[in-house]
Amino acid sequence: MPKYTVYLTKTAIKNLDKLPDNIAEPIILSIKKLEDNPRPPGYRKLKGRDGYRIRVGNYRVLYDIIDKTLIIEIITIGHRKNIYE
Repeated sequence: MPKYTVYLTKTAIKNLDKLPDNIAEPIILSIKKLEDNPRPPGYRKLKGRDGYRIRVGNYRVLYDIIDKTLIIEIITIGHRKNIYE
């Protein structure tokens, strides 16, 4: 299976920078794993808008998959209670 390239939007980078290291590290590892498998166990298609999400503890990573060019775009990262607003 070919490797995907992961890009983070400015919003996702800002969200990640605000998080403490103990929370950000597992999120970064999960994002890196998306390069090999953009549809890991537990991923979900978002309802009401385009994209997918993965869970990392109480945090969610929302992303788009562009299969034609093998790109994953991380849209935003946030706590589960605020992320879908």
